[in-house]
Amino acid sequence: MKFTYLALKTVVAVWLATAAVAENFTLAVTPWFYNSGLSDVLVPQIKTDTGLGVNRLVVGTGQLIRLGKAGDIDAILVHARAGEATFVAEGYRTHRREITFNDFVVIGLKADPAEVQFANTVGECFGAPSDAPALFVGRGDDSEPHRRGQAIWKKAGVTPDPAWWRELGFGMGATLNTAAAMGAYTLSERASRLNFDNKDGMAILFSGDFALQNQYAYLAINPASHPHVAYKAAVTLENWLMSQKGQSLIGGYKIDGETLFTRNAKVR
Repeated sequence: MKFTYLALKTVVAVWLATAAVAENFTLAVTPWFYNSGLSDVLVPQIKTDTGLGVNRLVVGTGQLIRLGKAGDIDAILVHARAGEATFVAEGYRTHRREITFNDFVVIGLKADPAEVQFANTVGECFGAPSDAPALFVGRGDDSEPHRRGQAIWKKAGVTPDPAWWRELGFGMGATLNTAAAMGAYTLSERASRLNFDNKDGMAILFSGDFALQNQYAYLAINPASHPHVAYKAAVTLENWLMSQKGQSLIGGYKIDGETLFTRNAKVR
């Protein structure tokens, strides 16, 4: 009888601990990470391994960081190094935990009228349409692809010209569709390209430059800034993402046989 009571007491204690961890936990992620399909693999396994129920809020990079600063979510998974550094410096998080990276790629017509595939750097690649009858389109929003593109233009010393440059104000899927319809080049994240249905005539023409590396970091909201956040749950998820199990699932994720994410968990 004593064993039964202790066993029951242990089960109840574990259940309560699990319920406390799982309660109202929200992770904000970018549309790219969500659309890659990786989170659909990770979330059920996180639930199985830790009891943590992860509610995903899918928003653009700028909005994601603003929600974190306001304490409207418990943690963020983001790929915006400058914004993350400011986030930590302002005390909303004590550190950023790098989890994985993938990459940006330049997509365009297979015919490649601007010959961007022969560029030595992404800066040359971005400047190529200015010397050829070709268009380059971008999202033109507060997303990381837009921010990265602007940084590449600036570093290359190229000023986008309306004669060959268009800012669309669309999400990634609509931007890819528009690029296909216009026969234009655009900057995309690799997973979005692989999940993109309208591939006829379009191909990845440039990739591999270090400037195109797309690092994802996990930042749990600092309870010193927002005491109401589910910090215990956020730490549980952080530890799981850093674990051998989490990193193996991330590194092993593929679409059409192609590995999308490189695991590189560490603290920065």
